[in-house]
Amino acid sequence: MNFIAALRSAWKERNSLLCVGLDPDPARFPLYLASRSDAIFNFCRTIVDSTADLVCCFKPQIAYFAAHRAEDQLEALIAHIHTMHPGTPVILDAKRGDIGSTAEQYAIEAFERYRADAVTVNPYLGRDSLEPYFAFPGKGVILLCRTSNPGGSDLQFLEVGGERLYERVARLASGEWNANGQCALVVGATFPNELARVRALIGDMPLLVPGIGAQGGDVEAAVRAGISSDRAGLIINSSRAILYAGTGQDHATAARSVALATRDLINRYR
Repeated sequence: MNFIAALRSAWKERNSLLCVGLDPDPARFPLYLASRSDAIFNFCRTIVDSTADLVCCFKPQIAYFAAHRAEDQLEALIAHIHTMHPGTPVILDAKRGDIGSTAEQYAIEAFERYRADAVTVNPYLGRDSLEPYFAFPGKGVILLCRTSNPGGSDLQFLEVGGERLYERVARLASGEWNANGQCALVVGATFPNELARVRALIGDMPLLVPGIGAQGGDVEAAVRAGISSDRAGLIINSSRAILYAGTGQDHATAARSVALATRDLINRYR
């Protein structure tokens, strides 16, 4: 799967800019799953199956699996998405950042072990730390740019040669680093002014936008700031608000209801 092509297809065919983040916390699972050894897989599978037609992609966060020794369930989940919902891109949210042979191993982990279609990475070690990911044709490489957390300003807002550090990342990612057209950027919905600035710098390159839902980002402001010239260009992520919309055996139905409302709210401002 070519990540960018599949993403554009999903934007159009499903009329959706919504990404469901898969951040499974067993402490919040419905009680009927509590005794299952594969509870993480089954919880996420029910969310995926109930929302797949409403999303442009899914984004499992690796820490929520690794912390519970559930990497095998993450592999199974991504395989399930590819098999049962073909054409739905999967972003592995790993935020890896290292150099040389270590970065090569992280790229193999994301694209060969987990078979993700894209991975989030930390660009602050420079181009050579990204090249192992670029070596996988068609895979998406999504660089942290202006993150949704307040502390991101500590570094990302520093002046570097007459521009902010996040602006420099945006220019590099949309220019010399994007020779193969694999790049996208992470820019939080919690900072719509910076979101608009990044869009102005990068043209129609995709943006992964966390921060709506539990983090309080404003959907209207994010869409108006970040929409591309073809009225797409955004991967607007919501995790906890959708995952934990229900607490009983009907939790997947509740998740679908919130996902549908979120997708339609996003589309209202496109």
